[in-house]
Amino acid sequence: MTQKVGIILINYKDYAERFLVDCRDSIRELEYPRSSFTVYIVDNATTPETEKYLKEQWPEAVIIPNVENAGWGGGNNIGIKRAFADGCDDVVLTNFDTYVGKNWLSELVFAAYSDKKIGIVQSKLFLHPPRENGEFFINSLGNQFHYLGFGFSAGGNMRDGGSIKEVTEITYASGASMYIKGAVMSELGLFEENFFMYHDDLEYCLKARQAEWRIVLAPRSIMYHKHEFMRSNKHLFYMERNRFLVLLYFYRIPTLVLIAPMFLIMELGQWLFALKNGWLGTRIKVYAYFFNVEHLRAAWKRRTELQAQRKLKRDREFVESFADTIQFQEIGNPLLRYIGNPLMHAYWQVAKRLIFW
Repeated sequence: MTQKVGIILINYKDYAERFLVDCRDSIRELEYPRSSFTVYIVDNATTPETEKYLKEQWPEAVIIPNVENAGWGGGNNIGIKRAFADGCDDVVLTNFDTYVGKNWLSELVFAAYSDKKIGIVQSKLFLHPPRENGEFFINSLGNQFHYLGFGFSAGGNMRDGGSIKEVTEITYASGASMYIKGAVMSELGLFEENFFMYHDDLEYCLKARQAEWRIVLAPRSIMYHKHEFMRSNKHLFYMERNRFLVLLYFYRIPTLVLIAPMFLIMELGQWLFALKNGWLGTRIKVYAYFFNVEHLRAAWKRRTELQAQRKLKRDREFVESFADTIQFQEIGNPLLRYIGNPLMHAYWQVAKRLIFW
């Protein structure tokens, strides 16, 4: 099956100048009919210089200048709307800091249409550069969602044992290579622009799961990711604020009550960690956001809308694949490993058995 696919990329300032060439060259080498895909580049916070650079470097791409910085979700929404207006059947979201194998797109399409209930597909992501021996380690075999709202990559920084050979169910897909059927977007709509950065892909996939769409890994669709772990006050604010929003949006009230004791213990640890590392002000801003009546009212309104749209009514089925330990490959914290994870695991083993709603 050949679908007409819109490949969506977002630029911000010098991002494309740092990474465009490898990404562009690999997409030009795709073994997929050239007439059946179009590259759309949304230039967030555009300037005459960035627009000129993009048009010169990738003349066959559709460049969409955007005066404002709309963030990840907002930028993708601009590209998605243009792609569907141009007659694309589906879209795939990716980043400039990647390059892909020749079968990247064809394998995504194959996986997406191997089952009518599959709605979102992720590639197998490898970390670039390779190790000294030339071996590429895993970046993501699909993403995992912890029941307290944390998202992280499955298999990160591990060797590729090749154990996953067939299309496989995952909890949610990485936005670095996220194929979305047009039927899914018609049903669910666009991305949550308020998220701006972090957990946008998680929020959309949880929404898809509650609409009873399947999310899978296409192991023969290969991507290499020049992943850079970034940690600043701005990144931490959106990561934590959006984690809270995800919990509020998607759990039923009894589930929120059930996880509350473990959530409060984790929050105490987070406050102590923030105090130690100089991020106390950022955590205060996160909490201040939810003490703003307008923000809280908007979040609750969105929660009400999402809960009303659910097809998967019971949280018991919704939480089946959720993780009970946190595996952040970039952060090796012995307190998390030897105290936090065992405690969260034990708590969830009991709590999830109590969920009958």
